[in-house]
Amino acid sequence: MEDKDKILDEIFSNDPYGLLNVKPKISTVKTADERLSSSFDEINAFIEKNDREPAPNPSNISEYQLYSRLKNLREDEDKMQALEPQDKYGLLNVVKKEINSIDDIFNDDLSGIFDDGEAQSLFEFKHTPREIARAEADFVARRKPCKNFKDYDELFKSVQADLSSGKRKLVDFKLGNLREGAYYIHRGILFLLEKIDISKKEHYREDGTRVRTDGRTRCVFENGTESNMLMRSVEKSLYANGMVVTENADDVTEKFYESFTDITDVDKEAGYIYVLSSKSTDPKIQAIKNLFKIGYSTTSVVSRIRNAEKEPTYLMAPVELEAEYKTFNMNTQKFEQLLHNFFGSCCLNIDIYDEKLRRRMPQEWFVVPLDIIDKAIELIITEDIVHYKYDKSSEKIVSK
Repeated sequence: MEDKDKILDEIFSNDPYGLLNVKPKISTVKTADERLSSSFDEINAFIEKNDREPAPNPSNISEYQLYSRLKNLREDEDKMQALEPQDKYGLLNVVKKEINSIDDIFNDDLSGIFDDGEAQSLFEFKHTPREIARAEADFVARRKPCKNFKDYDELFKSVQADLSSGKRKLVDFKLGNLREGAYYIHRGILFLLEKIDISKKEHYREDGTRVRTDGRTRCVFENGTESNMLMRSVEKSLYANGMVVTENADDVTEKFYESFTDITDVDKEAGYIYVLSSKSTDPKIQAIKNLFKIGYSTTSVVSRIRNAEKEPTYLMAPVELEAEYKTFNMNTQKFEQLLHNFFGSCCLNIDIYDEKLRRRMPQEWFVVPLDIIDKAIELIITEDIVHYKYDKSSEKIVSK
């Protein structure tokens, strides 16, 4: 019998038509690494075309997908490391340089965020009014090192600790709510609005146009910088991309009781605490039992809620006035904040889109029975609220 190897050699060598010359198939299926690389290339291509990062734009699904993809990548350390060679726009901040001084912050400013001059394209928003976009850019671009930052460092640490413990909360910013001594968050950075120097008060020119109140501010940021932007610019920037940091809950309670006294005929009416229910036709909202908005107003509640269906704070729907309490000799907003802090564990977390499809997050709706709200108000008035807490699971007020 002939040797097997010899026979096989003869067979393969005598193949004039190449029938036995079969190449292995190459798979067209992308590996996980290839898919990751390709998905990030799409984000880079978007930035090259639009000169900005993708935004959570509900009217553009593809852009929203890129925004979500980038957001998820930034939360995955392994993927950020893998994509570092492709990260030509510094989107993932893979390299973390050691920062030891304010100079290090400014020397590491690759995007020119702290440069004086024209606003960077990073701050140009397609769906934000140009006036607000300009204020946003100026608010960032005109910051400079704060020479006496050591005087504020412990204050910022204290506020951050309060936020972590729940003694302070973040709420939506509303136009007209700027005040000295308050803390705000702008694009994730905490800052103190230390001072407002009013240079012009609201008035009307001879031609009938209105001139709004304005003036220079001093804003100190937790990253060691400060700004002296105009009050109106700060306000517009916060309205577009900002939040308010509430006061320390313990301090609010103490101040409230100091000003709370018995009511007499000479006492001054301060405003109203109100409780509303929603008449929304949205099935998701209708399905929530015991959903109520707790708010305050210095004017008639009926007039305040007249256009509720056009305002995100009222869930873009008509509302029903369930209860109304008149307050005297006090800051009614403090009263409201006490209630919000007490029921903080059952605050509704929902996104609402206004008429211009801008995403809003109403903060004053709570899932709690109406009679429990009444009881909490009584406990605040009698000053006994400090001995109780709200138990979300049993929907009852219990002793601490």
